[in-house]
Amino acid sequence: MSRKSRFSAEQIAYALKQVDAGVPVAEVCRKYGVSQGTYYRWRSKYGELAPSEVRRMKELEAENRRMKSIIADLTLDKEILQDALKKKH
Repeated sequence: MSRKSRFSAEQIAYALKQVDAGVPVAEVCRKYGVSQGTYYRWRSKYGELAPSEVRRMKELEAENRRMKSIIADLTLDKEILQDALKKKH
């Protein structure tokens, strides 16, 4: 499980836009207190998305995680019930 970022989607998008506007990567990284590796990971993940799009993407990722968990639980329940039925017969 990944940890929660200390930066909001809007902050990440704004940091990426600052570099696009001409601010050096090193200066943006120093301002936000992140490594250049973190900046480049943000850029590869969020690229040219607007802050609202980044927020929506994070919401969809969270929903996807919840759905996967629900599916895993239901699959496990199904297997338990099938095993119980096999043992009865």
